[in-house]
Amino acid sequence: MTMEPSGLGPMGDVQLLAAMLRADQAEVASYARVLSGALAAALPAGMVELGYHRTVGDRLAGRPGRAIHVVVHGENRDLELREGRGGQVEAELHQVVRGVVISRRSIGVDEWLQALAEDITRAAARDTAAREALERLLRS
Repeated sequence: MTMEPSGLGPMGDVQLLAAMLRADQAEVASYARVLSGALAAALPAGMVELGYHRTVGDRLAGRPGRAIHVVVHGENRDLELREGRGGQVEAELHQVVRGVVISRRSIGVDEWLQALAEDITRAAARDTAAREALERLLRS
């Protein structure tokens, strides 16, 4: 069964997902909200990893803190997005072989988003729950 929730075909879906995320690329926390929501819950366990900076106030109040690090584990690569100096968003692509990172490459946020959309689309092709999550995301 071919997934075509947007009517644009598989590559159109990848472009649509990347455009949706690109619209709100101001900070790592924006990506963390999208990736930790319903999409992360429906993707295979462990595919999305979030890192937080918690102040003493956050700890005392029981808050998770501010998201500063997002890693999406793909088939043969990891996509890392982190908060850099001055709140800038920094993106990296890691090539992974048997669980070991063999290379790291800094990339632009647009390229990171494209790679993310491709990884999610691949996961959706393998997993029914991931496919349903992607369809829900594309419809909203």
